[in-house]
Amino acid sequence: MNIKEVSEKYEIPADTLRYWERIGAIPPVQRSASGYRDYDEEDQQWVYWTNCMRKAGVSLERIVEYIDLFKAGDQTIPTRKALLKEQLAVIKKHLAEIQKMYDALDEKITHYEEHMLEYEGKLKIRKEETFK
Repeated sequence: MNIKEVSEKYEIPADTLRYWERIGAIPPVQRSASGYRDYDEEDQQWVYWTNCMRKAGVSLERIVEYIDLFKAGDQTIPTRKALLKEQLAVIKKHLAEIQKMYDALDEKITHYEEHMLEYEGKLKIRKEETFK
């Protein structure tokens, strides 16, 4: 799959994909005989993973650190697992904060809906009194 197809599939600008590869946020992508990037399934999985981590707020530095550890081999599995656990704790905290914001907004919307029903009821009574 070429860079344009991967860019469209994951909704990531091609320039971002090139940058990620240049800094090591995704491993080097295979090249076709003519020198163009040719993303195989594994390359696409790395793009997907890096994109997920970025959306979760993980810094590119941490992603590069993880990939460097991955390249270093199986002896880094405990370190990689610890890194992922650390990031999961950060995401869990963010999730709790987002849930609080969601609940506050939901409560405010409910308040407005109740207020509007009360207001509409008053309008209906006035209308009935006007046309008696």
